[in-house]
Amino acid sequence: MKNLKIKAARALKDMSQGELAEKVDVSRQTIVAIEKGDYNPTINLCIRICKALDKTLDDLFWEDEA
Repeated sequence: MKNLKIKAARALKDMSQGELAEKVDVSRQTIVAIEKGDYNPTINLCIRICKALDKTLDDLFWEDEA
């Protein structure tokens, strides 16, 4: 499942995939894969992403109920 929440949060901070990747110490391709839903990050990476985007785990990684 695509993670559009990360993409939206990144856009609000005017941050590119590369900039986010650098902040959380992964490759840009890892951020691309997370946003596309092709890669499930570790909890530690999730936390680093949340801190970089000033969001909570619920904000970015909790699936909304249908």
